Amino acid sequence: MKETNFNEVEVPVIKLFAGEKWLVVLSLIGFALALGIGIYIGIYDSIVLPEGDLERAFSFDAAFAIFILSIAAILPLAGLNSRKRTVIRWSFIVTSLFAYGAETVQQFRGVNPRFSQVGSVGDLVVGMLFGLDSLLIIIVTVLFAIPFFRQKQANSRPLLVLGIRYAFLSIMIAFIAGLWMIALSGRFTGAAGNLIVLHGVGFHSLQTLPILGWLLERALVDKNKSRRLIHVGSIAWMVVILLIGVQTALGCTVFEWTALPLLTALALVGWLATVGIAAFPLLRKKALSDHQAMHRS
Repeated sequence: MKETNFNEVEVPVIKLFAGEKWLVVLSLIGFALALGIGIYIGIYDSIVLPEGDLERAFSFDAAFAIFILSIAAILPLAGLNSRKRTVIRWSFIVTSLFAYGAETVQQFRGVNPRFSQVGSVGDLVVGMLFGLDSLLIIIVTVLFAIPFFRQKQANSRPLLVLGIRYAFLSIMIAFIAGLWMIALSGRFTGAAGNLIVLHGVGFHSLQTLPILGWLLERALVDKNKSRRLIHVGSIAWMVVILLIGVQTALGCTVFEWTALPLLTALALVGWLATVGIAAFPLLRKKALSDHQAMHRS
């Protein structure tokens, strides 16, 4: 079966999130943990001596929940058979539950879950397992990404899949930042560089880049023009990530008025412009429909 978008162009019915209720539940667990931590911080404080910082647990749980929700959305598009899809699903579930637990529990105990300087032998073991868990998440994500680069997947929902391909390329940079942090046993480089910014922006590619394809497959835009727009927007976003990476490697913060951060901001504006162009036909269509409805009433 096929569904028709606003332009009467047929789009295959491969629904986002289809059959992935457990991954959605997993993401909701992360959001619930983040909400609970946020309430706790509001009542008490974010610092738990000697090393705990609940703001980090809050941001980790929320960000990872968004990542898992994105995985749940696109997993039906991967074209995996039932067995492989189940393996991918439960691999994410098991590794994510450990990550949620290690980050949240250890921070509440006042222990850095990854690079503790004061923890017991058990805490050091948890940190090592956390590092192993992170490597497993990287491996599972890479295995999950591979099917999207097959030609048959591009034929299912080509614009959305094109955005997903760029997203996975960007996520590889986020993984490099994660491995970099493991090697450094910390997140800081030089005087002010912070790898967590590079890590986070890379991971959010899974939301920022597929949205272009999702909008354009519903918009009154020629397919070739749509593909060019996705290429431009995705490359702009990847330039953002690469410039952040260079600035961080130099040991400098990205939040300063120097050449590289300014170029980063310019590339970010370029990505935002492509999103605006992609969304405009839909907004115009909705405005026209609302106008016609008002006249009929």
